[in-house]
Amino acid sequence: MGASVNIGLVDVSGDLDVSSVPAVRHRLDGLIASGSRRIFMNMADVGYVDSAGMALILSELRRVRELGGLLSLINVSAQLYRALSLMRMVDFMPVSRAGARRTVTALDPSVLPRWRTTFRVGAGELSGARDRLSRLLADLPLSSDDVFDMTLACGEALGNAVDHTCGGGVLATVAAYPDRVTVEVTDCGCGFSLGEDEEPPEAGPASERGRGIRLMRLLADSVSIAPKQTGEGTVVRLVKLYDALASPDSPAA
Repeated sequence: MGASVNIGLVDVSGDLDVSSVPAVRHRLDGLIASGSRRIFMNMADVGYVDSAGMALILSELRRVRELGGLLSLINVSAQLYRALSLMRMVDFMPVSRAGARRTVTALDPSVLPRWRTTFRVGAGELSGARDRLSRLLADLPLSSDDVFDMTLACGEALGNAVDHTCGGGVLATVAAYPDRVTVEVTDCGCGFSLGEDEEPPEAGPASERGRGIRLMRLLADSVSIAPKQTGEGTVVRLVKLYDALASPDSPAA
């Protein structure tokens, strides 16, 4: 994943049926044509999907997959999730139900990581850093889709940190615990804080940073942002959970 991957969000309103499919397809095709390879369809306001809507989702999923990307449905109602389950669509694409975000509990301080590695990333090294992160994550008990999403989330954090920090680059620390992987991106900027339940800014000078935070929250199980405990700077901490019974191997990169 050396090249940066654009992320797109399509809000679908009302029924996704034969009458609304052309407009939704046009928006999806526009995102793909502009280079988006990670696309979320927000189904929060969708109560019904007919066969034409199902066919649209399948065709766009196949198209994005062939381009090396991923399409998923988010904020799916319980009723719609049951319909998608009957169609076996939840078996081969990411589908998240409304309010079903995974709960990330605090780490027990006595639990040590199985392994940890830290490396510095400069402004001209983002592509190589994403590749390195992807290789590290691929050695963990994560699905290929989870590796893809976590790499995108970390890439977003790295790009934002490099853009807002001093000339010395930023630090990326990857740590594998029994039930999760954490990635911390540390810069030496002016410092920034945002609670997990706080909404990022939508307007003003920080609006672009707010967009990046919303994207990271879609991709990772937890995103926390806080000033460094010592000195100037910000620490962005991203978490992805996995099967606690699996044993993370030592990193290959």
